[in-house]
Amino acid sequence: MSEENTTNKNENERIVNPEVAEDDYQNSSLRPQNLEEFIGQRQIRGNLRVFIDAAKGRQEAMDHVLLHGPPGLGKTTLAQIVARELGVNFRMTSGPTITKAGDLSALLTNLSPKDVLFIDEIHRLNPSIEEVLYPAMEDFQLDLMIGEGPAARSLRIDLPPFTLIAATTRSGLITTPLRDRFGIPMRLQFYAEDELEEIIKRAADKLSFNITTDGANEIARRSRGTPRVAGRLLRRVRDFEGVLFSEVIDAKAADAALGRLEVDNLGLDAMDKRYLNCIARNYSGGPVGVDTLAAALSEQRDVIEEVIEPYLLQQGFIDRTPRGRVLSPNAYDYLGLKLKKKQAQLEMLSNDERDIYQSIRSDAYDE
Repeated sequence: MSEENTTNKNENERIVNPEVAEDDYQNSSLRPQNLEEFIGQRQIRGNLRVFIDAAKGRQEAMDHVLLHGPPGLGKTTLAQIVARELGVNFRMTSGPTITKAGDLSALLTNLSPKDVLFIDEIHRLNPSIEEVLYPAMEDFQLDLMIGEGPAARSLRIDLPPFTLIAATTRSGLITTPLRDRFGIPMRLQFYAEDELEEIIKRAADKLSFNITTDGANEIARRSRGTPRVAGRLLRRVRDFEGVLFSEVIDAKAADAALGRLEVDNLGLDAMDKRYLNCIARNYSGGPVGVDTLAAALSEQRDVIEEVIEPYLLQQGFIDRTPRGRVLSPNAYDYLGLKLKKKQAQLEMLSNDERDIYQSIRSDAYDE
């Protein structure tokens, strides 16, 4: 099995993984259909309403939109809502599936006026293909090369005005020329607990099963601030309904179900605990290098950096330092271990190194 397949397998095994999973596609009916139904991201919703109404009032295509932020926060849903609110067609693709310039040209030439073209994971778009987008976004024109060798000639095709909505979880990987062509950049933030609670109750209503307010809150506070994780946990709790628990899911039933799924009251699962215990018990709280951790946990480095560590960083359980990963006092409290004075991580670093890793920590979620 290849490294990439192994990484994908490990990611998909985690119920708290915010990346899209196969069963998420089977519940697309739970997505909100308009901005009024969309819960959370209040400022983004308000601004989109203005941009949509302005474009409709001028009878023009809306400016290009870049949606960026962690996975599972609703970038694809917002793109679909924008097309629906504008009353135009919605065409969807992703960066990795566009393998040659001809693929993108076919998409662009088949658009109708004011249509929305959605490109997910645009940071994975091939640079040579990206060049085709520049005149299409700015001038609504497509430059093509016809023929080969001395007989080759350039052909410029006019495109209908359209709106490109791009989504990415890693905006830092988007080239500056491409990023600057988006007139409406928007960053999605993690959701508050009360917003997730409302999302869960609405989804439970659509799935036709009963959940109490405290039951919804129990799921919400373990959802890592991510609606996709909340929906997945809700569906798994529903599986226990009528089999092991009563027909109404309250806090006690939700807690029991999520306990069987090894998701604790902070949203951490078995893999997170393995990671924290490995650093605490095997490496005295760190610092320890990521390659060493990957070997000790029998995981790929990418899984450590992109799947396990982001939420632990967000919760303040670990720090990424120039010397490696170190546990914070919060992690020791969570594990029920005593932090010895000699293990205080800051004391292990020089003043210059402290400044560096504090900068790294503060920037960890900028992209």
